[in-house]
Amino acid sequence: MSLVSNLFLIFVALSLLVYYIVPQKLQWIVLLVFSYIYYLAGGPRYVVFILFSTLVTWLMAIFIEKTEEKGNHKGAKKLLITGLILNFGMLGIVKYTNFTIENINALFHLHLRGIELLFPLGISFYTFQSSGYLLDVYWKRCKAEKQPFKYALFVSYFPQILQGPIGRYNRLANQLYEGHKFNGKNIVRGFERILWGFFKKMIIADWAAVFSDTIFNDPETYSGVALIGVLLYSAQLYADFSGGMDVVIGISSMFGIELDENFKRPYFSVSIADFWHRWHITLGTWMKDYVFYPVTLSRWMSKFGKWGKKTFGKKIGRALPIGAANLVVFFVVGVWHGAAWKYIVYGMYNGIIIAFSGIMADNYRTWKKKLHITGKETWYYLFTVIRTFILVIISTYFDCANNVGHAFQMMKQSVTSFVPSQLLLVPAGKLGTSFTPYALAIIIVGCVIQFIVSVLQERGVKIRESLSKLPLPVTVAVYFCLLVSIGLFGSTAVARGFIYAQF
Repeated sequence: MSLVSNLFLIFVALSLLVYYIVPQKLQWIVLLVFSYIYYLAGGPRYVVFILFSTLVTWLMAIFIEKTEEKGNHKGAKKLLITGLILNFGMLGIVKYTNFTIENINALFHLHLRGIELLFPLGISFYTFQSSGYLLDVYWKRCKAEKQPFKYALFVSYFPQILQGPIGRYNRLANQLYEGHKFNGKNIVRGFERILWGFFKKMIIADWAAVFSDTIFNDPETYSGVALIGVLLYSAQLYADFSGGMDVVIGISSMFGIELDENFKRPYFSVSIADFWHRWHITLGTWMKDYVFYPVTLSRWMSKFGKWGKKTFGKKIGRALPIGAANLVVFFVVGVWHGAAWKYIVYGMYNGIIIAFSGIMADNYRTWKKKLHITGKETWYYLFTVIRTFILVIISTYFDCANNVGHAFQMMKQSVTSFVPSQLLLVPAGKLGTSFTPYALAIIIVGCVIQFIVSVLQERGVKIRESLSKLPLPVTVAVYFCLLVSIGLFGSTAVARGFIYAQF
């Protein structure tokens, strides 16, 4: 059930109706029922996996808490490890078994057959969310939830289950369980956010996908527009994922539940580290809290740091453990994105840049001082934004190409061949190439609108609040034009799901 389908909109409307009709103390039950209906609609077989993840982490959290109360910290740690192995083990078996078999075959020249496995909807997201809860209980950041059905709602809450954001129990649980009175402002705010998400998804992302998919699926025919293809894919990826987040957060707002923001205009980033603070924020903070800090503070990393200080001096020695922890984090990020070497390369590319930047931080400060650069200059800000965007675009080749070799091939074609006219040979929609110029114009106008909105937001302008202060007919006219533009210019070439729903 796609987030932009008519069926899903009817489903949301029905769930809202029932949610606000029942007594507030029963509202969480309504959310749980509709969450499982939504998940069952995606495939009844998938429910086994989310039930397994829910049951394992719920039971282990209770056992951990009781074991800690008895003063048995080692026993609690063993329970934690068991819970994480079971939870991540399920994800690993489902997602990475065939990838492992393929690599064993390639390495040892074997012919082992792959296994036909189900790929449950949203498994990466709810596995990370439930594992984060388990770690929070172990670290005493939150109390274990004793009510299994309430905890099941935390894991399965339907607006966020397919592509996040990855929720934290101490910020989300109470909102899910407490009652909410009907508030017309929440409905309007949610509708506005959903409308903006639909605009980005259907006008920018889906039209850009028509071109990027064609170019990357047939690199020989479209070798002259490889660079344009990756730029279009970047526009598609951002509009697709951020648009999906707008829809998810907008729907949740209608229930009176505020989810964590997941994007903060990442293409205005001044470094790769800043980019990951702005892109998929909840994944980044999950990695920081549950991977980066534990690895950095581990005994073996402490020993590595001492060795680094003795071998390379204090400055580099201090930076080495942080750099190594970043490499671990981004290896996990790459693996999380998919079972393919291109995703691992994608993750390590980002990790290496961030680790190198950390090691060279003192040198950068020295060079800037010698060049009399304070960092506040407009030209320097623009330089860092453009530099970061170029580095991000390079990493995007690994994301959108079929494999690592294909990515390097497309990079080569980007600098050795540039024939923009090939773009007009890409068939767009039912009318084919005759509609291609119009489709490109729609993408450009959509990107310009999104860019203007992003610039205003980056400067601190709150768009929706500003629109609400205008005369009501003007505000209504703006949103009506947005709605009509989706109907008139939204891509109907092919029904497309959300990219991150595949993870």
